[in-house]
Amino acid sequence: MCSARSMMGLGVFSLLLPILVGLASCHPIPGRKNFNKLLLISFDGFRWNYDQDVDTPNMDRLAQEGVKAKYLTPPFVTMTSPSHFTTISGRWIEDHGVIHNMMFNTETRWKYSFKTTQKKTEWWDNGVLPLWITAQRQGRKTASFHYPGGGAKYKGEAVQRSLVESYTHPDSNETEWRENIDIVMNWFTKEDFDFVTLYYGEPDNVGHKFGPETENRRVIIQQIDRTIGYLVEAIERHSLTNHLNVIITSDHGMTTVKKKPNVTEILLIDYIKFNDSVKFDIVDYGGFGMLLPKPGQEEALYQALKNAHPHLNVYKKEEFPERFHFAKHKRVLPILMYADSGYNINGQFIMYFNKGDHGFDNVLMDMKTIFRAFGPDFKKNHLAEPFDSIHIYPLMCKLLGVTPEPHNGSLAVTQEMLVDSYDQQPGAETQRTLALQKTALGLASVTGFLAVLFVGSVIYTAIHRKKKQRADQNSKSGPIRLTQF
Repeated sequence: MCSARSMMGLGVFSLLLPILVGLASCHPIPGRKNFNKLLLISFDGFRWNYDQDVDTPNMDRLAQEGVKAKYLTPPFVTMTSPSHFTTISGRWIEDHGVIHNMMFNTETRWKYSFKTTQKKTEWWDNGVLPLWITAQRQGRKTASFHYPGGGAKYKGEAVQRSLVESYTHPDSNETEWRENIDIVMNWFTKEDFDFVTLYYGEPDNVGHKFGPETENRRVIIQQIDRTIGYLVEAIERHSLTNHLNVIITSDHGMTTVKKKPNVTEILLIDYIKFNDSVKFDIVDYGGFGMLLPKPGQEEALYQALKNAHPHLNVYKKEEFPERFHFAKHKRVLPILMYADSGYNINGQFIMYFNKGDHGFDNVLMDMKTIFRAFGPDFKKNHLAEPFDSIHIYPLMCKLLGVTPEPHNGSLAVTQEMLVDSYDQQPGAETQRTLALQKTALGLASVTGFLAVLFVGSVIYTAIHRKKKQRADQNSKSGPIRLTQF
């Protein structure tokens, strides 16, 4: 027979076991997937305030139906490819190595155009994995529609579905924009993709050609707004409203270019002799430039340029401001330059015809861009404080239930955008798994404790009974006598 103590242990165990099993059953192991799908859309060159002087009813509606940040700060350098790769990898530019729109080679002196560079894996694959690849390796199905970097391979692995812009791609064709949305919706519904990135080349092209403070720019913003309205309708039409999160953002802003006769333009040949001191240059590309000096010419080149123009900022690579998170990569050339807002850096000739440009300091308000988000996991009518685009990556990982690669962002910056209770959301795979693990751990701990208690009680009872039996036998046989030898 068991003692009262062992009976008590069994009784407690029998009472707690159904409760613990019940708690575990409240958090079943997730099925095929419990996270929501995610669409990331980038409108190139969409400055943070472009919607403030234009009627944009659809963007206004999204602000009520989701999240709007006051503005987003892109990384330096404020160019398309570097900024987009920061968004998709969560790394600063000096970490991921995509330091310019153009791939270049300082020995051959070749410079590849933006669209040619899109197909050059050797420019993009520098050891940092973009979210497409990380998500694929964790069972997600991913695709890139014209998004910069989507056409490359990373450690030999390609994005599962990738479309790269052709040279004749119609950047501003509204019909084609809608067709792209229809294609992406079918990827989500008919082919069950989980994560898709979609890129549009406007309003960047219009901003360059006509300038940001023009009617042409306002017209293209209205076209973008209509496209966003079409996107919302398409989501509803494909029954994705409760299953698809959408993030709409951009890579940089735009500012008006300052030209003669209003200003003295920056022309480097006025201060240096290219043939004597420069081996290779990346200039004539907006407000940013780099130089590779000929052997023995670095100091002379630096001294000639550092005070050459009142609106030109010149640095040696090792002295470049740390706040830019740019100069430490090996691809960065020994002498770096960036101009004050609106001043282009021209090399040997002024042959630049853009009326708007970027590539300037990312603290400038004209370089800031937009952030909008809506869907089942986002709060409604939520105005977020400004933040750096580096933080979009951990947010996307959270939404997809993906364990991120090492990154420079922080989920703490964007966490408040999400609905309060992930348990109420279909996208709660990670949270439910953790809850299940905690419940199982608790069940195992309590069960182990009670088992030890039960075994201890049984052993205690057995020892106690044996001692009692010996005592009874001794009392019957009389006192024990010691034998002397």
